[in-house]
Amino acid sequence: MSDFKSILSAIEKHIKLDDVEKAVLLSLLESRSLKSGEFMEKSGDTSHYFMFVSMGCLMAYYTDTDGVERVLQFATASWWTGDLHSFTKREPSIYSTRALVDSEVFLMTIDGLNSLLERVPKFEKYFRILFQNSLVSHQQRIMQSISFTAEQRYESFREKYPTLEQFVPQKYIASYLGVTPEFLSKIRRRLMSK
Repeated sequence: MSDFKSILSAIEKHIKLDDVEKAVLLSLLESRSLKSGEFMEKSGDTSHYFMFVSMGCLMAYYTDTDGVERVLQFATASWWTGDLHSFTKREPSIYSTRALVDSEVFLMTIDGLNSLLERVPKFEKYFRILFQNSLVSHQQRIMQSISFTAEQRYESFREKYPTLEQFVPQKYIASYLGVTPEFLSKIRRRLMSK
């Protein structure tokens, strides 16, 4: 793997890096290929990595007491993902993360991240922007779950993830939206008939 263009391009949308800064970043990354269905992290384990999706799609979810998988996030190309609480606090994660399709990821350890922030201070700005955007996105999702109809949540999902339905099983999309797969099918039929 190790084609660093995707991560450098994503980062340089927010900050500009010189060759030395790029070299520092790249020296702290590990690349990994994942097969469809392969776990990157499992619930109960400590998260060792903050993950950048170079290609493919990862799904972060937790399994409730009834054994139902509750999808929290889909991470597609150019997205960072991982259980930040477990990653930073070194505590067991309540989430699992697995590849929904064959995927390529870059991994950074907590020591690597701390080293990067110390050696290239402009990454403080980069990660601040990422975390701000993530917080806004999560707040919007909470508001949508409180005030939007299921159909509105589905339409918002399609705007945010325009290509995901092509390869993500309907049951995971339904879980992300907080509806049953059967109800999602009804919503889809209703929208197609409009």
